[in-house]
Amino acid sequence: MTIASAPGKGRPPKRLFRLLAGLTLLAASVPFAASAQEMNGFDLKGSLIPIDQIHSGGPGKDGIPAIDKPDFLNAGAATFIRYEDPVLGMTLGGIAHAYPISILNWHEVVNDRFGKDPVVISYCPLCGTGAAFDARVDGRTLSFGVSGLLYNSDVLLYDRQTSSLWSQLLGKAISGPLKGRQLTMLPVTHTTWADWRKTHPATQVMSISTGHIRPYARNPYFGYEKTEELMFPVEFRSAGFHPKERVLGVRIGDQAKAYPFVELGKTSGSFSDRVGDTLLTIRFDSKATRATAHRADGTQVAAVVGYWFAWYTFNPGTAVFHADTVAK
Repeated sequence: MTIASAPGKGRPPKRLFRLLAGLTLLAASVPFAASAQEMNGFDLKGSLIPIDQIHSGGPGKDGIPAIDKPDFLNAGAATFIRYEDPVLGMTLGGIAHAYPISILNWHEVVNDRFGKDPVVISYCPLCGTGAAFDARVDGRTLSFGVSGLLYNSDVLLYDRQTSSLWSQLLGKAISGPLKGRQLTMLPVTHTTWADWRKTHPATQVMSISTGHIRPYARNPYFGYEKTEELMFPVEFRSAGFHPKERVLGVRIGDQAKAYPFVELGKTSGSFSDRVGDTLLTIRFDSKATRATAHRADGTQVAAVVGYWFAWYTFNPGTAVFHADTVAK
C-alpha cells in the first residue's frame, strides 16, 4: 500500500504514516528467501543491488500506468492548471514541453518524443524527484513502464523491450538483459507553471486527456512532504536537514553535491560554485521554487531536484553546499 492507494481526501492522518512505517519495518525485518529471485514478474537473478533492498510499492507491474501517447495543449488553452502548480519543464531541439506534477503523481512515467528524439520523463512522488532520459540504448528506442517496485524508496522503471529494471536516480539498469547499461540523463527543470510559461511562452503542456480516469485535481500524497517519516527503508540516512528538505542534486563524474533550498534561500540567487573541478553557476528562484545548475557556456546541467533523504541515500559521500561558503 502506498499513499496513492489510501482512501479519502486531504492530508493522510498521522496514524496512517505510523501504520505504513510499522509495516515497512516489519517487512524489512523478515529474512528474504534466497530462492526468491522474482518480484512482480521480474527476474532479479544477478541483480546489481541486494534483492532484499527491493520492495513492492503496493501496485503490481503497470498498476500505475505510464503515459505512452501524451496529449499536449498550447499554453493559453491549458485552463486546468494553475499558475502556482509545479511542473517538470524540458526543452530539446527547440521544442518546450511542461509536465504537470498533478498528472505525474498518478502515472510516474511518460514516454514522449521531441521531434525525432525519444525521451522518457519519470517522477517519483516518494522521493520528489523528476528526471528525463534519452530513451535510446545502442541506437534502440526503449519504452518504459512502472514496475511497482522500489529501491531506496525510489521508483524502478522497466523497459518493455527486455523487461530490464532501471533505477531512476541511478539511471542504470539493475537487472535483466540490459543490466549495467546507463541511460543518458537530460536537463529538466522543476518549477511552477507560471515561471515555465513566462520563460518559455511557446511551450506546450501535457493535458489531462491521458486515456485514464484519475482525480488529477487531488494530490494523493498531500501532507507526505511535511512528515519526517518514510514509507520504505533506505540504505543510508543523514541528519542535518529535514528528510524532505528539497535539494538540487548535481553529479559530475564521481563527484556529487547537494544544494539544500534552505541554504540557497540565503544567497543572492545566483553564484559560482564547483563540483569537483567543474565550475558551475547555480541559479535559485525562491518564488518559483526553481534551482538549476549551468556550465560556463550557460548550458543547463542534467541534475535532479528532490528530497534530501533520497539524494543522500544514493549519494552518501555527497558534498553539501552551505551559504556561508559563497564569496561576498
